[in-house]
Amino acid sequence: MAEIVNLRARRKAAERDARRRKGDENAAKHGRTKAERDLEQARAEKARADLDAHRRETPGPDGEPE
Repeated sequence: MAEIVNLRARRKAAERDARRRKGDENAAKHGRTKAERDLEQARAEKARADLDAHRRETPGPDGEPE
């Protein structure tokens, strides 16, 4: 005896699987891992700190740095 199959449920499940597969492909193609995001943020903070360390303070009207 054949198994009774709900075609609507099968179609919806196939569409969900296709969307999930497409999302995984896009994430692999365009996404970044958490480690990559953290590394980029750490590099940006270090660059900002290095730039601030080399900043010269402008003297105020009384000759003292502001």
